[in-house]
Amino acid sequence: MRPRSLNFEQLVNVNRQELLNDKESISKIEMRLEKKQEALALKQRKEFEYKS
Repeated sequence: MRPRSLNFEQLVNVNRQELLNDKESISKIEMRLEKKQEALALKQRKEFEYKS
């Protein structure tokens, strides 16, 4: 929760830090999603090879 009485510069700095934190969180989520997609693709490939 932000304090109510921030001057413009402080508000900009707080917003910038929040955006950087969001960007880092999004990057971590994207990496986890990519790993899950790679694992699924590998599993599907193995299942296809097994059936062939």
